[in-house]
Amino acid sequence: MSVVRKTVLGFMAAGALMIAPPTVAAPAQAATDYPNCTALREDYPHGVGRPGAVDSTSGTPVTNFTVDADLYNANSESDRDGDGIACEQH
Repeated sequence: MSVVRKTVLGFMAAGALMIAPPTVAAPAQAATDYPNCTALREDYPHGVGRPGAVDSTSGTPVTNFTVDADLYNANSESDRDGDGIACEQH
């Protein structure tokens, strides 16, 4: 290829990059803030917890809760025992 042809192809490629619209990621959906544990358990029967949370109970701990930090943070007021799991239930 000649130098002129390479230069023209380079400018065309650069122009195509400048004309192409930028790709924008869709905004993430906000986590649902449920009004109470009954409503939350309709969608998450065993509760919602932060990553690494462990159920603090004298009985059998819940281990099959949904792990989702954003959802937990939106519903942390429903974590009565402060163990990092909101609305835990077997």
